[in-house]
Amino acid sequence: MIQVRKSADRGHANHGWLDSHHTFSFADYHDPKFMGFRSLRVINEDRVAPAQGFGTHAHRDMEILSYVISGKLAHRDSMGHEEVLGPNEIQRMSAGSGIRHSEFNGSQQEPAHFFQIWIEPRTRGDKPSYEQIAFDASEKQGKFRTLAAPEGGPGVATINQDAKVSVAELQPGEKLEYALGGSRYGWLHVVRGEVSVNANALSGGDAAIVGNEERLNIQATGDSAAEVLLFDLA
Repeated sequence: MIQVRKSADRGHANHGWLDSHHTFSFADYHDPKFMGFRSLRVINEDRVAPAQGFGTHAHRDMEILSYVISGKLAHRDSMGHEEVLGPNEIQRMSAGSGIRHSEFNGSQQEPAHFFQIWIEPRTRGDKPSYEQIAFDASEKQGKFRTLAAPEGGPGVATINQDAKVSVAELQPGEKLEYALGGSRYGWLHVVRGEVSVNANALSGGDAAIVGNEERLNIQATGDSAAEVLLFDLA
């Protein structure tokens, strides 16, 4: 079974310096039907103006992933990390027992466009930790490139949950298959472009909510490249 969640149905807040779309209830946006999905709690698509950002704030007991589409994201946290995140990188911050951090657009001239993802952890109160991993763009072209998984591995961030996060980029007409397995759940978010997922038409910002499907058949249907994020969930 696949249910389509349209981009226009997401929550939206424009603060001038921040233009944000919320897939699930977040801040002033509340929809009791979309409080999260399985362990997936937040998918925020943020566009941050040059030299602007989120001042120091606290998190705990959450697996937080950041994935930049364009621009740069400057990160600083209470563990001593000072990093800049760009496209084709994954940043994982396990907040655990508590962490403070800030995120700012790392450019004085260009906007930053990124996704922030929260996944509820399997255990609570753990020691906070951080990873930032870069990969070559070719690794996601025409195939799924794993960004984060419970077992981690070379080039894969380790998350404290039975969930796998992957990204793929497809050229027009290109097809891709993903074996989900009937006992797993999926959330496929279209970052950009147009795709069909098991014959369901989706475009940028749309999502497919997946249950009881053995496999996903994905095809780029537009005139330009498409990019998708896939969450494989218990």
